[in-house]
Amino acid sequence: MGHALVKLCKSRWRGTRNAASMRYVKKPILWTLISLAAIVAVVIVIVRSHAARAAREGDKGAHDRPVPVTIVRAAKEDVPITVEGLGTVTPLYTVTVKTQVDGRLDKVFFTEGQYVKQGEPLALVDPRPFEIQEAQASAQRAKDQATERNDELTMRRDAELSRQGLVSQQQVDNDRAAVEAAQAAVMADEAQVRAAALNVTYAHIQSPIDGVTGIRLVDPGNIVHPADATGLVVVTQLDPIAVVFTLPQDDLPRISEARSRGTPRVTALSRDGSAPLGAGDLTVVDNQINQQTATLRIKAQMPNPDKKLWPNQFVKARLLLDVKKDALVVPAQAIQRGPKGTFVYVVDDAQKAQARDVQADEIQGDRAIVTKGLAVGDRVVTEGQAQIKPGTTVQPQQGK
Repeated sequence: MGHALVKLCKSRWRGTRNAASMRYVKKPILWTLISLAAIVAVVIVIVRSHAARAAREGDKGAHDRPVPVTIVRAAKEDVPITVEGLGTVTPLYTVTVKTQVDGRLDKVFFTEGQYVKQGEPLALVDPRPFEIQEAQASAQRAKDQATERNDELTMRRDAELSRQGLVSQQQVDNDRAAVEAAQAAVMADEAQVRAAALNVTYAHIQSPIDGVTGIRLVDPGNIVHPADATGLVVVTQLDPIAVVFTLPQDDLPRISEARSRGTPRVTALSRDGSAPLGAGDLTVVDNQINQQTATLRIKAQMPNPDKKLWPNQFVKARLLLDVKKDALVVPAQAIQRGPKGTFVYVVDDAQKAQARDVQADEIQGDRAIVTKGLAVGDRVVTEGQAQIKPGTTVQPQQGK
């Protein structure tokens, strides 16, 4: 009994000592973790503080650093006032050459794409049948002329005999009627001769205009007729040539005013507007406005010696309405729009950008005409406006 009690006491003492040992082991680990968390928190606070300070210093430095911009001085120039529209090149004359007589196409004298003059031979229809008709008509005319001369002699003889009372007046009247009938027959023969000669002329087909020939539509050896739909060839006049283009109906008052001062000039440009192709005078303003598109058709005629303009070519047409003398101009990209209207940034002597309200009367291409708010020589910002505001220090660079 006593021995068992001693063993029980020893076992409880060992368990109490082991538990205490475990508590002693866990406490140092816990304190280590707490220390590490505190150190990390302090480091984060310090890093954020330094970052905020660097950001404030960076913003301050960026605010103080001049912003590079491009400037151009406002100047006075003569500015053409123009309107532009898309159009097509149209020949003044386009002729489908056809035969005017029936027959076999014997010869073709032109080559495709050849420049021909008015009256130059193009083709030949077999002329022999028409030459024969002309000879027959001439022979009939000669016969009827002989009959006319004989009737005239008979009438003169009978008239003399009638004065002597040997022939009745009725015979003289009959003779006179015979002469007039013979004269009428001769006139009909003359018409037949001219008709036959005209057919001979028609057999020799000539160019009706100055122009360039197209693709040959009929080959020699074919029988051709005036009723053929295709014809022999198409001849198109290229010099001078016309340009037909459209403009909005709102431009009509200014066009009418320009025509009242004279004949406005029209320039034909390539479709992208980069290269001039020709220039001429406005000739026709259509008498109707297209209700579907609210546009007005306009036609101009211009010389085309270099053949830069070609039929059905798409072009950009520029119509000159007026010329503004000594207008104050700045590049169009300098004009900005805000809640109060248009304004520009002007650089003062202290290299500060200041916003100034302006009135832009009209923008022509890359230039804007300013009627209010600027003076000659003002330095206007044309590039870099998005990076500045009123009072910003700038570093000006002279633009073109």
